[in-house]
Amino acid sequence: MFKKLRNKFLILNLIIITVMMMISFASIYLITYNNVHTDIDRELYRISELNRKTNENPNHPPPGVENAPPPPKRSVSFTLITDSEWNIINISSIFDMDTSFYETVKKAALSQHTETGTFKLEDNYWAFITKPYFNGYRTVFLDITPQQGILTNLIYTFLIVAFIMLIFIFFISRFFANKSIKPIKEAFDKQKQFIADASHELKTPLAVINTNIDVLLSNGEEGINSQSKWLYYIKSEAERMTKLTNDLLYLAQIDYSDIKMIFANFNLSETIENVILTMEAVTFENNILLQYEIEPDIITYGNSEQIKQVGMILLDNAVKYTNRKGIIYISLKKYPNNSVLSVTNTGEGISEEHIDKIFGRFYRTDKSRTRAGGGYGLGLAIAKTIIELHGGKISVKSVLRESTTFRVELPRVNNL
Repeated sequence: MFKKLRNKFLILNLIIITVMMMISFASIYLITYNNVHTDIDRELYRISELNRKTNENPNHPPPGVENAPPPPKRSVSFTLITDSEWNIINISSIFDMDTSFYETVKKAALSQHTETGTFKLEDNYWAFITKPYFNGYRTVFLDITPQQGILTNLIYTFLIVAFIMLIFIFFISRFFANKSIKPIKEAFDKQKQFIADASHELKTPLAVINTNIDVLLSNGEEGINSQSKWLYYIKSEAERMTKLTNDLLYLAQIDYSDIKMIFANFNLSETIENVILTMEAVTFENNILLQYEIEPDIITYGNSEQIKQVGMILLDNAVKYTNRKGIIYISLKKYPNNSVLSVTNTGEGISEEHIDKIFGRFYRTDKSRTRAGGGYGLGLAIAKTIIELHGGKISVKSVLRESTTFRVELPRVNNL
Protein backbone atom coordinates (compact mmCIF):
# COMPACT_ATOMS: atom_id res chain seq x y z
CA MET A 1 0.00 0.00 0.00
CA PHE A 2 2.72 2.46 0.95
CA LYS A 3 4.76 1.51 -2.11
CA LYS A 4 1.80 2.41 -4.34
CA LEU A 5 1.34 5.68 -2.46
CA ARG A 6 5.03 6.50 -2.86
CA ASN A 7 4.85 5.74 -6.59
CA LYS A 8 1.81 8.01 -6.95
CA PHE A 9 3.68 10.84 -5.25
CA LEU A 10 6.70 10.18 -7.45
CA ILE A 11 4.73 10.08 -10.70
CA LEU A 12 2.73 13.18 -9.78
CA ASN A 13 5.90 15.03 -8.89
CA LEU A 14 7.61 14.04 -12.14
CA ILE A 15 4.56 15.06 -14.20
CA ILE A 16 4.37 18.47 -12.54
CA ILE A 17 8.11 19.10 -12.92
CA THR A 18 8.08 17.89 -16.54
CA VAL A 19 5.19 20.19 -17.44
CA MET A 20 6.83 23.14 -15.72
CA MET A 21 10.14 22.37 -17.43
CA MET A 22 8.45 22.12 -20.83
CA ILE A 23 6.71 25.44 -20.27
CA SER A 24 10.00 27.05 -19.22
CA PHE A 25 11.96 25.64 -22.15
CA ALA A 26 9.19 26.51 -24.61
CA SER A 27 9.12 30.08 -23.29
CA ILE A 28 12.91 30.41 -23.63
CA TYR A 29 12.80 28.95 -27.14
CA LEU A 30 9.97 31.23 -28.29
CA ILE A 31 11.73 34.30 -26.91
CA THR A 32 14.97 33.29 -28.61
CA TYR A 33 13.13 32.44 -31.84
CA ASN A 34 11.39 35.81 -31.81
CA ASN A 35 14.65 37.67 -31.13
CA VAL A 36 16.51 35.80 -33.89
CA HIS A 37 13.82 36.43 -36.48
CA THR A 38 13.52 40.07 -35.42
CA ASP A 39 17.27 40.44 -36.06
CA ILE A 40 16.86 38.69 -39.42
CA ASP A 41 14.04 41.02 -40.47
CA ARG A 42 16.02 44.03 -39.31
CA GLU A 43 19.05 42.84 -41.31
CA LEU A 44 16.93 42.29 -44.42
CA TYR A 45 15.43 45.77 -44.23
CA ARG A 46 18.87 47.26 -43.65
CA ILE A 47 20.32 45.57 -46.71
CA SER A 48 17.25 46.53 -48.74
CA GLU A 49 17.52 50.18 -47.71
CA LEU A 50 21.23 50.21 -48.45
CA ASN A 51 20.62 48.88 -51.95
CA ARG A 52 17.83 51.39 -52.51
CA LYS A 53 20.06 54.33 -51.60
CA THR A 54 22.85 53.03 -53.82
CA ASN A 55 20.58 53.02 -56.83
CA GLU A 56 19.05 56.45 -56.78
CA ASN A 57 18.59 56.90 -60.56
CA PRO A 58 15.46 55.06 -61.76
CA ASN A 59 16.54 55.32 -65.47
CA HIS A 60 19.83 53.53 -64.80
CA PRO A 61 19.34 50.31 -62.86
CA PRO A 62 22.20 49.18 -60.70
CA PRO A 63 25.16 47.82 -62.63
CA GLY A 64 26.40 44.25 -62.34
CA VAL A 65 28.43 42.47 -59.83
CA GLU A 66 31.34 44.86 -60.08
CA ASN A 67 29.27 47.70 -58.59
CA ALA A 68 27.57 45.64 -55.88
CA PRO A 69 27.68 47.14 -52.38
CA PRO A 70 29.65 45.23 -49.77
CA PRO A 71 27.52 43.00 -47.53
CA PRO A 72 26.87 44.61 -44.17
CA LYS A 73 28.23 42.98 -41.04
CA ARG A 74 29.76 39.92 -42.72
CA SER A 75 26.26 38.72 -43.63
CA VAL A 76 25.95 36.48 -46.67
CA SER A 77 23.39 38.23 -48.85
CA PHE A 78 22.60 39.21 -52.41
CA THR A 79 19.91 41.15 -54.26
CA LEU A 80 17.90 40.25 -57.37
CA ILE A 81 16.17 42.92 -59.41
CA THR A 82 13.43 41.66 -61.69
CA ASP A 83 10.95 43.16 -64.09
CA SER A 84 7.21 42.99 -63.71
CA GLU A 85 7.26 39.45 -65.15
CA TRP A 86 9.82 38.35 -62.56
CA ASN A 87 12.62 38.04 -65.08
CA ILE A 88 16.01 38.76 -63.52
CA ILE A 89 17.50 41.95 -64.97
CA ASN A 90 20.26 42.57 -62.45
CA ILE A 91 22.14 40.75 -59.70
CA SER A 92 23.92 42.47 -56.81
CA SER A 93 26.20 39.93 -55.16
CA ILE A 94 29.82 39.52 -54.12
CA PHE A 95 29.63 35.82 -55.06
CA ASP A 96 30.19 34.40 -58.49
CA MET A 97 27.34 31.94 -58.76
CA ASP A 98 25.67 30.26 -61.72
CA THR A 99 22.59 31.90 -63.10
CA SER A 100 20.68 28.70 -62.34
CA PHE A 101 21.29 29.24 -58.62
CA TYR A 102 19.68 32.67 -58.71
CA GLU A 103 16.77 31.31 -60.72
CA THR A 104 16.31 28.58 -58.15
CA VAL A 105 16.25 30.95 -55.17
CA LYS A 106 13.92 33.29 -57.07
CA LYS A 107 11.44 30.46 -57.68
CA ALA A 108 11.73 29.36 -54.04
CA ALA A 109 10.88 32.87 -52.89
CA LEU A 110 7.97 33.18 -55.37
CA SER A 111 6.55 29.87 -54.13
CA GLN A 112 6.07 31.43 -50.67
CA HIS A 113 3.51 33.91 -52.07
CA THR A 114 4.53 36.47 -49.47
CA GLU A 115 6.72 39.55 -49.35
CA THR A 116 8.91 38.04 -46.65
CA GLY A 117 9.65 34.46 -45.71
CA THR A 118 12.21 31.70 -45.33
CA PHE A 119 13.06 28.55 -47.22
CA LYS A 120 15.66 25.82 -47.27
CA LEU A 121 17.84 25.22 -50.29
CA GLU A 122 20.11 22.20 -50.10
CA ASP A 123 21.85 22.58 -46.72
CA ASN A 124 21.32 26.31 -46.32
CA TYR A 125 18.44 28.36 -44.94
CA TRP A 126 17.53 31.65 -46.61
CA ALA A 127 15.33 34.59 -45.67
CA PHE A 128 14.06 37.08 -48.23
CA ILE A 129 12.14 40.31 -48.57
CA THR A 130 10.54 41.58 -51.81
CA LYS A 131 9.76 45.23 -52.52
CA PRO A 132 8.46 47.04 -55.62
CA TYR A 133 11.29 48.61 -57.57
CA PHE A 134 10.37 51.02 -60.39
CA ASN A 135 8.66 48.81 -62.97
CA GLY A 136 9.68 45.57 -61.28
CA TYR A 137 10.75 44.13 -57.96
CA ARG A 138 13.81 44.04 -55.76
CA THR A 139 14.32 40.91 -53.66
CA VAL A 140 17.00 40.71 -50.99
CA PHE A 141 18.18 37.27 -49.87
CA LEU A 142 20.02 36.63 -46.61
CA ASP A 143 21.70 33.41 -45.51
CA ILE A 144 20.29 32.56 -42.07
CA THR A 145 21.89 29.13 -41.71
CA PRO A 146 23.91 30.20 -38.59
CA GLN A 147 20.81 31.60 -36.91
CA GLN A 148 18.82 28.50 -37.77
CA GLY A 149 21.67 26.41 -36.41
CA ILE A 150 21.43 28.29 -33.13
CA LEU A 151 17.72 27.48 -32.84
CA THR A 152 18.31 23.83 -33.76
CA ASN A 153 21.15 23.50 -31.27
CA LEU A 154 18.94 25.13 -28.65
CA ILE A 155 16.30 22.43 -29.13
CA TYR A 156 18.91 19.66 -28.86
CA THR A 157 20.39 21.34 -25.79
CA PHE A 158 16.96 21.53 -24.17
CA LEU A 159 16.30 17.84 -24.88
CA ILE A 160 19.66 16.75 -23.42
CA VAL A 161 19.32 19.00 -20.37
CA ALA A 162 15.72 17.86 -19.83
CA PHE A 163 16.74 14.19 -20.02
CA ILE A 164 19.61 14.65 -17.54
CA MET A 165 17.46 16.76 -15.21
CA LEU A 166 14.65 14.21 -15.23
CA ILE A 167 17.10 11.49 -14.21
CA PHE A 168 18.34 13.58 -11.28
CA ILE A 169 14.83 14.71 -10.42
CA PHE A 170 13.64 11.08 -10.44
CA PHE A 171 16.15 10.03 -7.79
CA ILE A 172 15.66 13.23 -5.76
CA SER A 173 11.87 12.86 -5.96
CA ARG A 174 12.08 9.21 -4.92
CA PHE A 175 14.22 10.20 -1.93
CA PHE A 176 11.77 12.87 -0.80
CA ALA A 177 8.78 10.63 -1.58
CA ASN A 178 10.24 8.03 0.77
CA LYS A 179 10.84 10.74 3.37
CA SER A 180 7.23 11.95 2.97
CA ILE A 181 5.79 8.45 3.25
CA LYS A 182 7.87 7.54 6.31
CA PRO A 183 5.82 9.59 8.85
CA ILE A 184 2.58 8.28 7.34
CA LYS A 185 3.85 4.71 7.57
CA GLU A 186 5.02 5.25 11.15
CA ALA A 187 1.64 6.75 12.10
CA PHE A 188 -0.15 3.83 10.43
CA ASP A 189 2.07 1.30 12.21
CA LYS A 190 1.52 3.09 15.53
CA GLN A 191 -2.22 3.04 14.93
CA LYS A 192 -2.13 -0.70 14.21
CA GLN A 193 -0.02 -1.29 17.29
CA PHE A 194 -2.32 0.94 19.34
CA ILE A 195 -5.39 -1.05 18.26
CA ALA A 196 -3.62 -4.35 18.93
CA ASP A 197 -2.47 -3.19 22.39
CA ALA A 198 -5.89 -1.82 23.30
CA SER A 199 -7.54 -5.06 22.19
CA HIS A 200 -5.05 -7.05 24.24
CA GLU A 201 -5.63 -4.91 27.35
CA LEU A 202 -9.41 -5.20 27.00
CA LYS A 203 -9.26 -8.94 26.40
CA THR A 204 -7.91 -9.76 29.88
CA PRO A 205 -10.62 -8.00 31.97
CA LEU A 206 -13.32 -9.28 29.62
CA ALA A 207 -12.04 -12.82 30.09
CA VAL A 208 -12.03 -12.36 33.88
CA ILE A 209 -15.56 -10.95 33.83
CA ASN A 210 -16.86 -13.80 31.65
CA THR A 211 -15.18 -16.39 33.87
CA ASN A 212 -16.69 -14.94 37.04
CA ILE A 213 -20.11 -14.69 35.43
CA ASP A 214 -19.87 -18.37 34.46
CA VAL A 215 -19.02 -19.21 38.08
CA LEU A 216 -22.03 -17.22 39.31
CA LEU A 217 -24.32 -18.94 36.82
CA SER A 218 -23.05 -22.34 37.83
CA ASN A 219 -23.81 -21.54 41.47
CA GLY A 220 -27.25 -20.11 40.86
CA GLU A 221 -28.68 -21.69 44.00
CA GLU A 222 -26.18 -19.94 46.26
CA GLY A 223 -27.04 -16.69 48.00
CA ILE A 224 -25.59 -13.38 46.84
CA ASN A 225 -23.50 -12.99 49.99
CA SER A 226 -21.66 -16.24 49.36
CA GLN A 227 -20.93 -15.15 45.78
CA SER A 228 -19.75 -11.64 46.70
CA LYS A 229 -16.10 -12.30 45.86
CA TRP A 230 -17.01 -13.13 42.24
CA LEU A 231 -19.02 -9.94 42.06
CA TYR A 232 -16.07 -8.04 43.49
CA TYR A 233 -13.80 -9.44 40.78
CA ILE A 234 -16.31 -8.40 38.13
CA LYS A 235 -16.59 -4.90 39.60
CA SER A 236 -12.80 -4.58 39.84
CA GLU A 237 -12.26 -5.54 36.21
CA ALA A 238 -15.12 -3.30 35.09
CA GLU A 239 -13.43 -0.37 36.86
CA ARG A 240 -10.14 -1.21 35.16
CA MET A 241 -11.89 -1.25 31.78
CA THR A 242 -13.59 2.05 32.59
CA LYS A 243 -10.23 3.63 33.43
CA LEU A 244 -8.70 2.26 30.22
CA THR A 245 -11.52 3.53 28.01
CA ASN A 246 -11.45 6.91 29.74
CA ASP A 247 -7.71 7.19 29.14
CA LEU A 248 -8.14 6.18 25.48
CA LEU A 249 -10.92 8.71 24.99
CA TYR A 250 -8.83 11.40 26.65
CA LEU A 251 -5.87 10.67 24.37
CA ALA A 252 -8.14 10.77 21.34
CA GLN A 253 -9.57 14.12 22.42
CA ILE A 254 -6.26 15.87 23.01
CA ASP A 255 -4.72 14.30 19.89
CA TYR A 256 -7.43 14.84 17.29
CA SER A 257 -10.12 17.10 18.71
CA ASP A 258 -10.58 20.54 17.17
CA ILE A 259 -11.88 21.79 20.53
CA LYS A 260 -9.27 24.09 22.02
CA MET A 261 -8.56 23.81 25.72
CA ILE A 262 -9.08 26.94 27.82
CA PHE A 263 -5.65 28.38 28.58
CA ALA A 264 -4.98 31.14 31.08
CA ASN A 265 -2.27 32.34 33.45
CA PHE A 266 -2.22 30.28 36.64
CA ASN A 267 -0.02 29.69 39.66
CA LEU A 268 2.05 26.60 38.86
CA SER A 269 3.49 26.48 42.39
CA GLU A 270 0.05 26.13 43.96
CA THR A 271 -0.98 23.49 41.42
CA ILE A 272 2.03 21.27 42.23
CA GLU A 273 1.57 21.80 45.98
CA ASN A 274 -2.02 20.54 45.65
CA VAL A 275 -0.76 17.42 43.88
CA ILE A 276 1.74 16.80 46.69
CA LEU A 277 -0.95 17.20 49.35
CA THR A 278 -3.18 14.72 47.50
CA MET A 279 -0.41 12.10 47.31
CA GLU A 280 1.09 12.50 50.78
CA ALA A 281 -1.18 9.83 52.27
CA VAL A 282 -0.29 7.38 49.49
CA THR A 283 3.46 7.85 50.02
CA PHE A 284 3.02 7.42 53.78
CA GLU A 285 1.10 4.15 53.31
CA ASN A 286 3.88 2.85 51.06
CA ASN A 287 6.54 3.79 53.62
CA ILE A 288 8.12 6.29 51.19
CA LEU A 289 9.79 9.53 52.28
CA LEU A 290 8.41 12.46 50.29
CA GLN A 291 10.61 15.55 50.04
CA TYR A 292 9.93 18.65 47.98
CA GLU A 293 11.24 22.12 47.23
CA ILE A 294 8.67 24.36 45.54
CA GLU A 295 9.61 27.91 44.58
CA PRO A 296 6.56 30.11 45.30
CA ASP A 297 4.42 32.12 42.89
CA ILE A 298 5.64 30.71 39.60
CA ILE A 299 3.14 31.81 36.95
CA THR A 300 2.70 29.99 33.66
CA TYR A 301 0.19 29.94 30.82
CA GLY A 302 -1.96 26.89 30.15
CA ASN A 303 -4.67 24.69 31.58
CA SER A 304 -4.16 24.17 35.32
CA GLU A 305 -6.22 20.96 35.43
CA GLN A 306 -4.13 19.36 32.69
CA ILE A 307 -0.87 20.33 34.37
CA LYS A 308 -2.24 18.97 37.64
CA GLN A 309 -2.95 15.70 35.85
CA VAL A 310 0.68 15.61 34.65
CA GLY A 311 1.86 16.09 38.24
CA MET A 312 -0.43 13.28 39.43
CA ILE A 313 0.83 10.94 36.70
CA LEU A 314 4.51 11.61 37.48
CA LEU A 315 4.05 11.30 41.25
CA ASP A 316 1.89 8.16 40.92
CA ASN A 317 4.52 6.67 38.61
CA ALA A 318 7.24 7.50 41.16
CA VAL A 319 5.27 5.82 43.95
CA LYS A 320 4.86 2.62 41.91
CA TYR A 321 8.56 2.31 41.15
CA THR A 322 10.14 3.57 44.38
CA ASN A 323 11.76 0.89 46.50
CA ARG A 324 10.55 0.18 50.04
CA LYS A 325 11.65 2.97 52.42
CA GLY A 326 12.77 4.89 49.36
CA ILE A 327 12.69 8.61 48.68
CA ILE A 328 10.72 10.77 46.26
CA TYR A 329 12.06 14.29 45.72
CA ILE A 330 10.01 16.95 43.88
CA SER A 331 11.50 20.23 42.74
CA LEU A 332 9.93 23.25 41.03
CA LYS A 333 12.15 26.17 40.07
CA LYS A 334 11.95 29.09 37.69
CA TYR A 335 14.63 30.13 35.21
CA PRO A 336 14.90 33.14 32.86
CA ASN A 337 12.89 31.51 30.07
CA ASN A 338 11.07 28.56 31.64
CA SER A 339 9.92 26.78 34.74
CA VAL A 340 11.29 23.32 35.52
CA LEU A 341 9.48 20.60 37.45
CA SER A 342 11.50 17.51 38.32
CA VAL A 343 10.33 14.33 40.05
CA THR A 344 13.05 11.98 41.28
CA ASN A 345 12.54 8.60 42.91
CA THR A 346 14.97 5.99 44.17
CA GLY A 347 14.62 2.45 42.88
CA GLU A 348 15.72 0.07 40.16
CA GLY A 349 15.82 2.77 37.50
CA ILE A 350 15.24 2.40 33.78
CA SER A 351 17.70 0.73 31.40
CA GLU A 352 18.92 2.46 28.23
CA GLU A 353 16.86 0.18 25.99
CA HIS A 354 13.65 1.48 27.59
CA ILE A 355 14.51 5.19 27.91
CA ASP A 356 13.54 6.11 24.33
CA LYS A 357 10.31 4.09 24.49
CA ILE A 358 9.07 5.04 27.95
CA PHE A 359 6.59 7.64 26.62
CA GLY A 360 5.04 5.24 24.12
CA ARG A 361 1.44 4.19 24.55
CA PHE A 362 0.94 0.87 26.37
CA TYR A 363 4.69 0.63 26.88
CA ARG A 364 5.77 -0.77 30.23
CA THR A 365 9.20 -1.78 31.45
CA ASP A 366 7.76 -4.25 33.97
CA LYS A 367 4.47 -5.53 32.60
CA SER A 368 3.61 -7.91 35.41
CA ARG A 369 4.24 -5.31 38.11
CA THR A 370 2.37 -2.56 36.28
CA ARG A 371 -0.62 -4.79 35.60
CA ALA A 372 -0.75 -5.65 39.27
CA GLY A 373 -0.73 -1.93 40.07
CA GLY A 374 -3.67 -1.32 37.77
CA GLY A 375 -1.78 0.58 35.07
CA TYR A 376 -1.94 0.23 31.33
CA GLY A 377 1.15 2.17 30.27
CA LEU A 378 -0.84 5.21 29.11
CA GLY A 379 0.02 7.67 31.88
CA LEU A 380 3.36 8.91 30.54
CA ALA A 381 1.97 9.08 27.01
CA ILE A 382 -0.82 11.34 28.29
CA ALA A 383 1.68 13.46 30.23
CA LYS A 384 3.89 13.94 27.17
CA THR A 385 0.93 14.93 24.99
CA ILE A 386 -0.27 17.50 27.55
CA ILE A 387 3.18 19.04 27.97
CA GLU A 388 3.68 19.30 24.20
CA LEU A 389 0.28 21.02 23.89
CA HIS A 390 1.60 23.60 26.36
CA GLY A 391 4.72 24.17 24.27
CA GLY A 392 6.96 22.44 26.79
CA LYS A 393 9.26 19.43 26.92
CA ILE A 394 9.37 16.31 29.07
CA SER A 395 12.40 14.05 29.44
CA VAL A 396 13.70 11.28 31.66
CA LYS A 397 17.12 10.32 33.02
CA SER A 398 17.86 7.23 35.02
CA VAL A 399 20.73 5.50 36.80
CA LEU A 400 20.21 1.75 37.15
CA ARG A 401 19.64 0.56 40.71
CA GLU A 402 19.81 4.17 41.96
CA SER A 403 17.23 6.66 40.77
CA THR A 404 14.98 7.98 37.98
CA THR A 405 14.25 11.64 37.26
CA PHE A 406 11.45 13.03 35.10
CA ARG A 407 12.01 16.64 34.04
CA VAL A 408 9.24 18.91 32.72
CA GLU A 409 10.02 22.30 31.16
CA LEU A 410 7.20 24.82 30.72
CA PRO A 411 7.54 28.30 29.17
CA ARG A 412 7.14 31.21 31.56
CA VAL A 413 4.74 34.12 31.05
CA ASN A 414 6.38 37.50 30.40
CA ASN A 415 9.19 36.60 32.81
CA LEU A 416 6.79 36.67 35.73
